[in-house]
Amino acid sequence: MLEERKERIKGFIHDSSYHPLTFEELVVSLDVPKEDIELFRKCLDELEQEGHIYKTKKNRYVAPEKIGLVTGTFQGHERGFGFVLPDEPDQSDIFIQSDRVKGAMDGDRVIARIVKFYNDDRHSEGEIVKILSRANDKIVGTFEKSYSVGYVVPDHRRIKGHIIVPLDRSMGAKPHQKVVVQITRYPEPERNAEGQIIEILGDADTTDVEALSILKAYKIPVEFPDEVLQEARSIPQELTPKDYAGRRDLRNLTMVTIDGEDARDLDDAVSLEITGNGNYLLGVHIADVSHYVKENSPLDKEALKRGTSVYFPDRVIPMLPKELSNGICSLNPKVDRLAFSVFMEIDPLGRVINHEIVESVINVNERMTYTDVYKILEERDQDLIERYRPLVPMFEKMKELALILMKRRSLRGAIDFDFEETKITVDENGKPVNIGKYEITIANKIIEEFMLLCNETVSEHFYWADIPFVYRIHEDPDPDKIKRLNEFLFNFGVRIKGSGHVHPRALQDVLDKVKGTPQERIISTMMLRSLQKAKYSDEHTWHFGLAADYYSHFTSPIRRYPDLIIHRIMKEYLHGKFDEQRNEHYSAILPDVTKHCSERERSAEEAEREYEAMLKAVYMQEHIGETFTGIVSGITSFGMFVELENTVEGLIRLTSMDDDFYEYDEKMQVLIGVRTGRIYRIGDTVEVVVTNADPKTRQVDFVLTVNAREADPYAEDSNGNGMKKRGKSGKKKKNTDNKVLEHINGKKKKRKK
Repeated sequence: MLEERKERIKGFIHDSSYHPLTFEELVVSLDVPKEDIELFRKCLDELEQEGHIYKTKKNRYVAPEKIGLVTGTFQGHERGFGFVLPDEPDQSDIFIQSDRVKGAMDGDRVIARIVKFYNDDRHSEGEIVKILSRANDKIVGTFEKSYSVGYVVPDHRRIKGHIIVPLDRSMGAKPHQKVVVQITRYPEPERNAEGQIIEILGDADTTDVEALSILKAYKIPVEFPDEVLQEARSIPQELTPKDYAGRRDLRNLTMVTIDGEDARDLDDAVSLEITGNGNYLLGVHIADVSHYVKENSPLDKEALKRGTSVYFPDRVIPMLPKELSNGICSLNPKVDRLAFSVFMEIDPLGRVINHEIVESVINVNERMTYTDVYKILEERDQDLIERYRPLVPMFEKMKELALILMKRRSLRGAIDFDFEETKITVDENGKPVNIGKYEITIANKIIEEFMLLCNETVSEHFYWADIPFVYRIHEDPDPDKIKRLNEFLFNFGVRIKGSGHVHPRALQDVLDKVKGTPQERIISTMMLRSLQKAKYSDEHTWHFGLAADYYSHFTSPIRRYPDLIIHRIMKEYLHGKFDEQRNEHYSAILPDVTKHCSERERSAEEAEREYEAMLKAVYMQEHIGETFTGIVSGITSFGMFVELENTVEGLIRLTSMDDDFYEYDEKMQVLIGVRTGRIYRIGDTVEVVVTNADPKTRQVDFVLTVNAREADPYAEDSNGNGMKKRGKSGKKKKNTDNKVLEHINGKKKKRKK
């Protein structure tokens, strides 16, 4: 009722004919009954707090955009400036200089006034006029002392400035200890934030404390509340007779799980048979977590709060307690388990011509690893073939089907980035001992293709059932970002076909052209950054990256809450319990659930990236002074980033490039030597020496080797990269290197004038 009133008030104030009114004038204009005046005031206050309306200094209410204001989220930068990311997706980010931040901190909801508007590619400039809500009341950082004053240096680099902590509110923390500080007074212009320490995490520079610090910073719970653990422990670890009722018995169907060696939460199994007409009958069997996690139970509320499991190289922070995630819900071999089974009949062209979704009881035959399946299929390892002889024909047919499905997805235009993931090996103390690339094999592809197809099939089924559902959507990219990507690609002699709104096939064509070249990973990374982020939504739209009309996450309910709630919706629908009341219930809660789960997913990904970056810095500390070969992965006004073969990325600062004075050309994305004419660009192969690695800042520093500095700027490197010859063919590419030379010469002529 309150939300409906707020929407009506919002609509009235945002109407084109509306002019600013005071509270009293609004009461009269909207004919608010006397008994509803306080409720009306509450609606206005909430709309103002949410940033939908704005109250001027003269106490008049107005739509923010009508007076040049923008509502959004502040994204801070370690140097003090920041950006406002507008709520409206079609609005560009607004640059906020450090002296116009007005005490806003990273993540705060704010209203900004645009003070300079640009029609070109530059960000409009603005200033913060109001902070609607604070994102952080607790900050994780390192405690330090200066004479009689304590302060906390935030771990998160986007949070600028120290937090002052009186020593009598420091809990006796010692310098260099990681702490959690509760903010008691937020920052103001020319004044730091103040706070009190509420938790001491431990001494800095240990992986356990760093892990805990990162989890705390991203608001990821580590321990489960007692009531959640109590409920989990009350669940039997074996099926009871009543669990079997009403389910299809698939215990005699041959099926396996295929996962990494260190996987613990096994939530998907697969089976494959050939039908009488020569089609494939693929079965995807997913753990029925919804049987145990009931709506609004302590387990359910905690799972929703977490949204997802978080995976670090040396530990997992699960969404569900181990009694479920590693116990009764995990599809361990040789034991009965409850599942949702999706059977798909697939023709030789990869088309699903029939499907069925059932609740089932399964018993997995074997727990396979990607490594063993790869060795069976590709290396023809005789010991493994003999060990798993009854399963080998099924594995061979799985490979056959996966290749068909891969080809079908490729033909429809799905983008396959094919990134090689980082694999970090740690010892028993959590110290990284090796960093390399995790090889993706046909075994990984089998599971990936089967899960993608299952997710699409389930999503399409329930879309046409016309009931509330959770979709995994990926919106079309911003045409301006595609334009900038095309300008970047121009430097490599490739371009995206078409203009404006592109089809994913056009992007895949570019990836195909650069596949196998030193620039492949860099171009893939830049392309990925140009796309929207996939997210969860209760509203259906297609998935751009997969070129899929229907897509949902259904196959991982142990580690993702959206999958779990989909299972719950499916269960009610299959049992005929999805009436109008349940329809209204899910319609009401899913918008908030999908928004929350998308946010928790982003937090988990950022935490995983930060922990990985910290481990990489720890690892590279052991290699200071050593020489490596890498690829230039980024060019900036202060230097260039280089990625090594082991995926570690470091910075070569411009100040360390002392063989010449280098100018940064933003348009061409290159560094140009003023005296020598030497050009460094993204994708170049360089030789570097590691000079520093700091786990606190997650920063690794390189310098170019003497050989690299003295090399002929016009010569090719070992990969055929040079000023005049680029790529494998060795042919001149006039539209790349010659274009750069023309650009340089043009700038020199301008200087002479």
